[in-house]
Amino acid sequence: MLVLTGCAGDIDIKPEPPVAPRHIVKKSMNAPVVDYALQFQGAPYSYGNETPEKGFDCSGFVKYVYDQNGVHLPRTVKEMANVLTPVPNENIHSGDLVFFNTSGDSVSHVGIYVNGSNFIHAPSSKTGKVTVSSLKNNYWRERFIDARRPVKN
Repeated sequence: MLVLTGCAGDIDIKPEPPVAPRHIVKKSMNAPVVDYALQFQGAPYSYGNETPEKGFDCSGFVKYVYDQNGVHLPRTVKEMANVLTPVPNENIHSGDLVFFNTSGDSVSHVGIYVNGSNFIHAPSSKTGKVTVSSLKNNYWRERFIDARRPVKN
């Protein structure tokens, strides 16, 4: 006959505290300027304005975001398009500006390329806010002109 006895006695055994889960921080694949721009999703659209307090129109949004990141751009879409160098479509990177013809009068809209065919912009008073859209959307695909890359002054 085998007798098993334990050794618990007067020893106070405390369970180990549970191991806290590690938070895995995924590094963003976006340019820092894009991560900054994405913070303004939902900010109001306001023609002629360029601040979070008053709202943004498309070029005001792009100018504000880049100004806050040390890159100074002209105020209007046409001026931006005139001073920045085009980027080949197969070489568009996060942070590049994407230009569109939405009015039938050459370049009339601008946004900031995020990645995965998405861009962030202040589209119109109809949409009413800064939002992320897809270049694959028929509306934007049909009106896309080109991309241009801002560089630090």
